[in-house]
Amino acid sequence: MQQPDKSTPVTILGAGIVGICTALSLLERCVPVILIDRGEPGQATSYGNAGVVSPWSLVPQAVPGIWRNIPKLMLGHGRPLSVHPKYALKILPWGARFLQQSSEERVRATSDAMANLCGPSIDLFTKHLTGTGHEGLLVDTMYLQLYRDGSKLTLDALDCRIRAEKGADMEVLGQDELSRLEPAVSADFKAGLLVKGTARVRAPGRLAAVLAEKAARLGATFVKANIKRLQKSETGWTVQCEDGDHEAERIIMCLGVWSADLLPNIKHKVPLMSERGYHAEFSNPGIELNHSVMDADAKFIASSMEGGVRVAGHAEFAPPDAPPSKRRQKIFLRLAKAAFPDLQTGNVSLWTGCRPSFPDSLPMIDQLDEQPGLFLNFGHSHYGLMMSPASGELTAQLVCGDRPNVSLDGYSASLFDQNRA
Repeated sequence: MQQPDKSTPVTILGAGIVGICTALSLLERCVPVILIDRGEPGQATSYGNAGVVSPWSLVPQAVPGIWRNIPKLMLGHGRPLSVHPKYALKILPWGARFLQQSSEERVRATSDAMANLCGPSIDLFTKHLTGTGHEGLLVDTMYLQLYRDGSKLTLDALDCRIRAEKGADMEVLGQDELSRLEPAVSADFKAGLLVKGTARVRAPGRLAAVLAEKAARLGATFVKANIKRLQKSETGWTVQCEDGDHEAERIIMCLGVWSADLLPNIKHKVPLMSERGYHAEFSNPGIELNHSVMDADAKFIASSMEGGVRVAGHAEFAPPDAPPSKRRQKIFLRLAKAAFPDLQTGNVSLWTGCRPSFPDSLPMIDQLDEQPGLFLNFGHSHYGLMMSPASGELTAQLVCGDRPNVSLDGYSASLFDQNRA
C-alpha cells in the first residue's frame, strides 16, 4: 500500500482540545496541519470541563437498568437530566439506541473501547505538556464519589467490577474517613468510593491554549473562520467559510456537536445529539477540595481549579443555540451549597457548553472509503478532555497509513447503520 504524502498539510476542522491533540500527534509525525475554527483554540466545550483525567472513567452512560432511573434523573434530587421542548421528538430514536447499549455484554464491549482512549490519557497529556513550562496544569489526585445512602455503594456493582478487572485501585470509605480526606464536604454524605491513580487539570481552558501554542511553535497554522459547508472538489475538499474558501486534500472532522451537519452526504447513520452541560465556578470559595469530588446523587463533579472551585455536570438535551437555562443555573448553585456548606457563593461565574454525544458514549474515529481524504474524530460525549489525546493519536495513525495499535471497531462510522445494539 502506498503511504500517504506526509508533506501535504492536513486540515483539521475544529480547534477544540480534540483537534489540538490530533494536530500535536500529526506534528510529531512531521505532518503539517491547518486548524480552522470560528472561536479561539480550546475555548468551547472542553473549556467548561470538571478537569478529571482518569484511566478508570471507562463505564458508559448506558448501563443495565438505566431505564428505571430515568424518571428519578429527571424529577429527583437535583434533576440532573432534562430535555428541551425542541428536542422532545428528536430524543426518542436516540434514546432507543441508548437503551440498546445498556446490556452487560454491550457495556463490557464499550468499556474495552473506552479503556483504549481513557487509559493512556495521563501519560499522553504529560507528554504533550512537556517543554511548555506549564507542566503543573496536570496534577496527580484521586477521584471521590460521594453517596448520601451508603447502602447504594458496593464494589460488587457492575461498574466497580469492570474497573477492578482492568486494574483500578478502589476503596470504600465511611463518613469519618470522608471527613478526614475532604473536610469541606457535607455530613449528609455517609459513604464514598475512592478511585486512585487519577489526575486533574487545574484549568482546562488554559491547558488547551497552552497546547495550541505548542502546536503553533511546531508549525501548525490556526485559521479563525466560520465554517459553512464542506464539499468534495476535483483535488480533494473545499471548506466553504463566510470569508472565503479553503482547499484541502485531507480533512479531519473534529467539530464536536457541529460535525454531523457538515458531513457531505455520507452513507452512514450519525445519531449525534447536543447534550449540554453546565458549570458554576466560585472565585473566592473559602474552601479547598483535595481531590475531584462527585455527588453521585446529583450527578455533578467539583474540583479546585486555578480560578476557584468549579462545579460541573448535568445533561440537558437541547439545541446548541438555545439560551442557557436560568433554572438549571439556580439548581447548580443550590446543589453546590448543599454539598459544601462552607462554600462562599458570592463571586460566581456561570457557563454552559454542548457535549457531542452518541448513544454508546464513544466517539467516531474512522476514515471513509467512499469519501477519500475524509477522517472522523468527534462525538466524545462526557469524556472529551480525557479521550482527546488518545483519539488524536489514533486519528493521526489513520491519516499516516499506520496500523492502529488497538481495534477501531468500537468507533466505526458504520456502527449504527443497522440499528444494532
